[in-house]
Amino acid sequence: MVHQWHRGGMGGWGYGLAALLLLGLVVVIVLVAVLLFRQLGGRAPAGPAGPGGAAGRGGAGGPGEAGGPAEQRPAPEQLLAERYALGEIDDEEYRRRLAVLRHPG
Repeated sequence: MVHQWHRGGMGGWGYGLAALLLLGLVVVIVLVAVLLFRQLGGRAPAGPAGPGGAAGRGGAGGPGEAGGPAEQRPAPEQLLAERYALGEIDDEEYRRRLAVLRHPG
């Protein structure tokens, strides 16, 4: 004797269960993606070229503009240190520019 579920088809309940499992899998994938984005990729890059920055647009980027609140800009010494760390400038140029920043004139 052959049971009905052995006749080569899932039937209505089988398709419904498969659809629910697929929907559950999609929900889990979306939740994991959102959590990863918030933990890893949700941070805006720092500096004047980041999103909402005024670089290249000619704007001042102040709090009253459409770009939102004013972004905190890094101090000149911090920018110089970053350029040195990235290898854009050498030791001598770093020290010379740092001296100018600390003692202008």
